Amino acid sequence: MRTTSLRVPSLLSLFFCGCVLAWLSALRAAPVVTDQAGNTRRPQDVAEVLSGQRTLAYAAKRGFHEEDATEVLPAGITSGAPVHTRHVKVYAEPGRFGGWPANHGLWSWDNEILVGFSAGYYKDLGPERHNIDREKAEEHLLARSRDGGETWTVENPADQGALIPAGKALHGIAPPGLEEKPWKDHPGGIDFTHPDFAMTLRMTDVNAGPSRFYYSTDRGHHWEGPFRLPLFGQLGIAARTDYLVNGRHDCLLFLTASKPDGREGRPLCARTTDGGRTWAFVSWIIADPKGYAIMPSTVRLNDRELLTAIRRRDEAKAWIETYRSLDNGEHWKLDTTPAPDLGEGNPPSMIRLQDGRVCLTYGCRAAPYGIRARLSKDGGRTWGRESLLRNDGGGRDLGYPRTVQRPDGKIVTVYYFHDQPKGDRYLAATIWDPGDSIEK
Repeated sequence: MRTTSLRVPSLLSLFFCGCVLAWLSALRAAPVVTDQAGNTRRPQDVAEVLSGQRTLAYAAKRGFHEEDATEVLPAGITSGAPVHTRHVKVYAEPGRFGGWPANHGLWSWDNEILVGFSAGYYKDLGPERHNIDREKAEEHLLARSRDGGETWTVENPADQGALIPAGKALHGIAPPGLEEKPWKDHPGGIDFTHPDFAMTLRMTDVNAGPSRFYYSTDRGHHWEGPFRLPLFGQLGIAARTDYLVNGRHDCLLFLTASKPDGREGRPLCARTTDGGRTWAFVSWIIADPKGYAIMPSTVRLNDRELLTAIRRRDEAKAWIETYRSLDNGEHWKLDTTPAPDLGEGNPPSMIRLQDGRVCLTYGCRAAPYGIRARLSKDGGRTWGRESLLRNDGGGRDLGYPRTVQRPDGKIVTVYYFHDQPKGDRYLAATIWDPGDSIEK
């Protein structure tokens, strides 16, 4: 009896120890996660803190903080939020300033990705301003990747007389010796469904004045334009690239108009059904916003339902909110506020993923400065926890992302960035995995 009583606890102990060892082994093999300060750590470290095996002082050195125990860390373990990121440089030249892809546009055809951006010259103008030299030329360039954003080559469409910078919206000066072609009205007949189609909408001023568009049917190697967009009875239209193709000659545009006082901005929806010959005003997304409401980014959820994300700012703060239309853009209603505080503000980039989820990316101009994302699995009605794609920015002069999903499911987010407070601004891409599911 004595022998039996000794052997039974021994077997239970061995079984329990084996389970613990297996659990710890799995944690050691698990991937690292990134916390709110941009530090990486193993789930093993998290478990050891939560179980009392490690002190908070030790864990702090690994990027773990006490307040994370109930919010960020469990989410990083249990949710499908993205934790694997890789950053590549798209355009990075010493002494130069690369910026604002959201003002230009991004297009993709399988693993071929094309993005537009501004390229000027770096000048230290202080932490509160865009550090671009106002007295030197600003170019409008394109960067192309043929391998899903892993490597990039830069192209200058001005060599062919296209996408010539012009207008008060420039942060530098127009390139000497270049002049934009006269604007024309398009005769109509654009095939928006062409498999190699791309269109870019360009403003001349953020407040008052007209906008124009160019389009390409060979993946941006050659561009037709500039073609005039109407003012829709407003003092100004500040167009950035956001459109949805409905059919061969049918396309919706999402634009920013001036407010009655001549300042930016009120977002609106416009439409052509004759291939660009005429553009009709459809609706105000926000008719009379307090502060400004600009730079919509829009996805189609079904035949009638649209969701758009809007950059907002007033005297108190800056944020992103979404609006929903159930009648193909005729009417809009405030839906959610997925990014309630972004410092000085940044525009959204919203796409629909292959599995139906909605992905929202944006820059944060408040410390810690960086690029962030949220995912929704119910059409934007609720949003998962904020994911930090990176938060190692050197200051507020960053963001303006555009995002696309590759055929393999990975996401490519392109934005402008700088690592040090006094450092060149460059274009970067973060390649990341949205995971299979997210926790609401």
